[in-house]
Amino acid sequence: MGHNDYGYTVRTALDYAAAVAAVTAALKQEGFGVLTTIDMQATFKAKLGADIAPYLILGACNPPLAQQALAIEPELGLLLPCNVIVYRDDAGQTIVSAINPEAMFSIVRRDELTAIAQEVGARLRRAMAALPVVAGEAP
Repeated sequence: MGHNDYGYTVRTALDYAAAVAAVTAALKQEGFGVLTTIDMQATFKAKLGADIAPYLILGACNPPLAQQALAIEPELGLLLPCNVIVYRDDAGQTIVSAINPEAMFSIVRRDELTAIAQEVGARLRRAMAALPVVAGEAP
């Protein structure tokens, strides 16, 4: 699984539609529901007349963990839900990425949120690790 400062990324062996279904199911196994789905391909086509490859933003939420976080910091809702993206790159491969909640929550500067962010991150990483990766790539 690749990562950068703000997210975790998997280049999956699944096609786009199968990846959307698989990551949604994997998130559910980790206690997340998908509250929002933003279809950027459809939005850009409708609003700009632009054609882009399939690209979805899934707003994932684990209600018990979100409730704990909001009890500590009500303004944290500005950073929720946790985004997971699924898109097809220029090579035609499907990419799935999830936000790194530890990086995201760190801007709030509340030590009480650290354990929650770590738990959310662990669950998101497990969901990502459940996806089959492209041959030769690290899981």
